[in-house]
Amino acid sequence: MLLLLLNYLFFLFNFSITKTEAIDNLQYLNHSCSSNKTFTPNSTYQSNLQTLLTSLSSHATTAQFFNTTTGGGDAAGENIYGSFMCRGDVSNHTCQECIKTATQQITVRCLNSKEALIWYHECMVRYSNRCFFSAVEEWPRFNFVDFNVNTNSTEGIYGYWLLSKTLSDAVGEAVKAGTKKFATKNATVFGSQRVHTLVQCTPDLSSEDCSKCLGDIMRDIPLCCLGRRGGMVLFPSCTLMFGIGQFYRDFPHGTPESKSENEKGSLRTIVIIVLLVVVVPVMLSFFSYHLIRRKARKRNYKILLRENFGQESVTIEGLQFDLDIIAAATNNFSHENKIGKGGFGEVYKGILPNGRRIAVKRLSTNSSQGSVEFKNEILSIAKLQHRNLVELIGFCLEVQEKILIYEYMSNGSLDNFLFDPQQKKLSWSQRYKIIEGTARGILYLHEHSRLKVIHRDLKPSNILLDENMNPKISDFGMARIIELNQDLGKTQRIVGTFGYMSPEYAIFGQFSEKSDVFSFGVMIIEIITGRKNINSHQLPDIVDSLMSYVSIIFLKKIRSYTKCKPN
Repeated sequence: MLLLLLNYLFFLFNFSITKTEAIDNLQYLNHSCSSNKTFTPNSTYQSNLQTLLTSLSSHATTAQFFNTTTGGGDAAGENIYGSFMCRGDVSNHTCQECIKTATQQITVRCLNSKEALIWYHECMVRYSNRCFFSAVEEWPRFNFVDFNVNTNSTEGIYGYWLLSKTLSDAVGEAVKAGTKKFATKNATVFGSQRVHTLVQCTPDLSSEDCSKCLGDIMRDIPLCCLGRRGGMVLFPSCTLMFGIGQFYRDFPHGTPESKSENEKGSLRTIVIIVLLVVVVPVMLSFFSYHLIRRKARKRNYKILLRENFGQESVTIEGLQFDLDIIAAATNNFSHENKIGKGGFGEVYKGILPNGRRIAVKRLSTNSSQGSVEFKNEILSIAKLQHRNLVELIGFCLEVQEKILIYEYMSNGSLDNFLFDPQQKKLSWSQRYKIIEGTARGILYLHEHSRLKVIHRDLKPSNILLDENMNPKISDFGMARIIELNQDLGKTQRIVGTFGYMSPEYAIFGQFSEKSDVFSFGVMIIEIITGRKNINSHQLPDIVDSLMSYVSIIFLKKIRSYTKCKPN
């Protein structure tokens, strides 16, 4: 009964504010792109940008109205900085929808730009290859006015003074508003007409910088907007809006207009009485519980990150996703979304709030790929960028959950095409393309990346294929990073897959670039023959592996060549 009562009250209360909050009709205002600073399509910067926008969109779903995120690597030109801010009066749902739309549209409207900003009436999204956090930024800017001029000169003069005073009061309140730096004010002109104002700064500004930014906007008002029935001036770091009609949402601090003053007064009285008597105590308890739980959860996130990643936790914090987001993207890990299974756990396909398709690798609690491999995978692949390496979009780490989030590869893994009789056979051009692309990925790991990485588990099931059959190396849980000038590593813990291990690694634990090259050689033979190296039922009974079979064929060819060779 209590839940029914709460639902009914929320219906009544929300019904009265419908007109002032256009949730389904986001209002695009303007955008700005850097025409002289662009990036190359399919470059590292574009990949970093996509990851950053995904992160921004996911953070908007956690009831935040402002967020800053950093992405990229250590190399010059790869770092990227992004932020979003929702108008201080909009609901969580409207904020989420606005950020989702803005992160999708900003790359469409600003194609290949290294810096861009997009404004909606309800939110703003921005990114750049330079750090702009906590700085007053006044360019680019956008002005908009209602072109209906007030014709009554007496009212206009009084209106100018009243608007200036109301705006100044709002600025003073926003500067003192703590973390949100947002305020609205209204006043009555001649007892009938009301002027409404809204001001806001990005919360990362200090009070002094917020005051300076809004003060500079105030100086633009006479040039832009005075004498008009409404207008706005938007800077990257602060915004100012005003109008004769109410354009902002003042729930829960007030109730907006209804069809008549009597209806509005009656509804307000009913709601206030019921809230005071019944709902307020319940809702306070409810919100207190969830606030405490949310703070505890956020604190636990940081503790878990520090415990698992130490100093590296600061650099990878932007890649962390909430479990709720991943559960929603995969339809709560439904069977219909399941696309694979292995010793580590299960893999699901999903769609993030910004529309990007993902593959979700959920490690089971009894997985042979434990915490060490999970940590290794994130730290290794997050620092690598190459078109023949699968992209790690993010991860989720909770007490009972370890989840890795990758780009979605529509054609699955190579082993399905090689060894599954139900799959369509690969053409020779496709086989060559897969061999060449895999070789490029291995060369990058060994020679061209900032880190020297030995994969240690190269095999067809760890080669993923996109919609164009381009190969990408995946599963870096077993990978080891060694010094650039180091030729050989050694371990007591032999990991990988028998049949693909080089002899010196399988017997003595010695690994190097040659270990990966050996595994790659086995894969090449499998790709050419379409046969599995170990336990292949298609091979003659006298041998137990494809390698032995190929060796025998090779020796027979040599003997045949020797016998036929003239003296």
